[in-house]
Amino acid sequence: MENRQTINANALSRMFLAGAKNLEAKKEWINELNVFPVPDGDTGTNMTLTILSAASEVSAMEEPDMESLAKAISSGSLRGARGNSGVILSQLLRGFSKSIQTHSELDAVDIANAMEKAVETAYKAVMKPKEGTILTVARESAQKAVETAQEAKSLESFFRGILEHAEKTLATTPDLLPVLKEAGVVDSGGQGLVEVFRGVIDGYLGKNVDYSQFRTGGSARKLSRISSEAEEEIRFGYCTEFIILLREPMPEEEIDSFKEFLNGIGDSIVLVADEEIVKVHVHTNHPGQVFEKGLTYGSLSRMKVDNMREEHQERLIKDSERLAKEQAIEDERRKAAQSVHKETGFISVSVGEGLGEIFKDLGVDYLIEGGQTMNPSTDDMLKAINKVNADNIFIFPNNKNIILAANQARDLITDKKIFVVPSKTVPQGITAIIGYVPERSPEENLELMTKAMETVKTGQITYAVRDTRLNEKEIHEGDYMGIGDHGILAVGKDINQIAMDTVEAMADDQSEVISVYAGCDVSQEMSEELLQRLEETYPKCEVELNQGDQPVYYYIISVE
Repeated sequence: MENRQTINANALSRMFLAGAKNLEAKKEWINELNVFPVPDGDTGTNMTLTILSAASEVSAMEEPDMESLAKAISSGSLRGARGNSGVILSQLLRGFSKSIQTHSELDAVDIANAMEKAVETAYKAVMKPKEGTILTVARESAQKAVETAQEAKSLESFFRGILEHAEKTLATTPDLLPVLKEAGVVDSGGQGLVEVFRGVIDGYLGKNVDYSQFRTGGSARKLSRISSEAEEEIRFGYCTEFIILLREPMPEEEIDSFKEFLNGIGDSIVLVADEEIVKVHVHTNHPGQVFEKGLTYGSLSRMKVDNMREEHQERLIKDSERLAKEQAIEDERRKAAQSVHKETGFISVSVGEGLGEIFKDLGVDYLIEGGQTMNPSTDDMLKAINKVNADNIFIFPNNKNIILAANQARDLITDKKIFVVPSKTVPQGITAIIGYVPERSPEENLELMTKAMETVKTGQITYAVRDTRLNEKEIHEGDYMGIGDHGILAVGKDINQIAMDTVEAMADDQSEVISVYAGCDVSQEMSEELLQRLEETYPKCEVELNQGDQPVYYYIISVE
């Protein structure tokens, strides 16, 4: 392995699948790096579903050449892309693939050039690139590759140098984005890219990586509908997490020894150490033994054990109920969307039966189920577009993390005109649709609807899944939070009081309408009590209460 100077398509295929596998193994940990401590951290999930969409196509190729491999990686990731992080990853893979497709073998210089092309493609896809993100990690890694490619003694040393530089760059992301530093995390998308790099090296070195999930239908489309655990027996039943408060710094050899111990009694291991603490995540049948081992290094904090077999059975029941309901909704949508041809159609992303009814009442032809906890993919957008029988189609993403996927779908369509209205919240989407003027051209309507959204302020009430500090507010696990368009507006222990505080932070003398969309976890009595308080506090405003039935968020509130 030391003297190998090039890789062929078969080797690259194994490396790519190993990268996908490692990302999939770390996705929950990456989700936890979400800046906002809300129960919808999705970067790891989005990146995983994106790369698994490509991995399922790659794994189906028995003897790929570089051109067919490049097309499979590019096409699969492009269509499977979800969320901002997933779309950026798909663009990195697209640029890399485009650069290598005419080669039969790749040396260090070819790989470095492809990495440069990947970064160039990804930066072009983002309207306002931010530093301190996955883009920074990708750019710095490509620069390191270019600097070292000519003098590389072997591909192994070349790859390890890139990984080391990527890890160092990732560690600097909190210095580039203050919100990361305040939350005490590195960029989650950057961490995901580092995990792909780490897996790629494992694949290059020929480490034993199980690719069977890719060959047995473990595609993004499958995973988006039903948990991957439903396809196989859960070998280790307890998801075990905790933090060790070290008595003294743990030497590298002791860290390696601890990892060996964990490998002997579990899998899905994540172990992150610094001089004062060690964070441990492992799936095992013996959580007590893991805790006992941890106690030999220091005291334990934030201990958590979840029975995955119980959760698995509950998920199977819920998944089957959900799939039956989704199929009925899908049949209804198909009948409605494929009716009489018309000039203009509307597609909206929505989650919750109540919100869906509101969008349909406003004239939306097709609803894409999705939102914070499951961002729809580019392929989901393409399928929806194909089901709406119209020449001009407006798409309302209603989530800032879905806009890039919608744009990507728009750019792939040639037989219809697609207009993406950049709605970042459900209230923005509702206001935009209300602002549509049939007598105006599609281009004029896009401008009108985009301008109408500027009058909307949105607040969303949810709960914290971990301790953190954001916007100079101390947040503890279990606290309720009001999240506005630009950060945390309120934190406390009472849901309705947090809703009131959130509205207070958004409302001013010019405010005229306050709209409340109650979630599925809010009782009618509770939402009506909030309505009464708002009417008494803001007598000059029109206050509306709607049943949204959305999960995760107790209330979605808009002020116009």
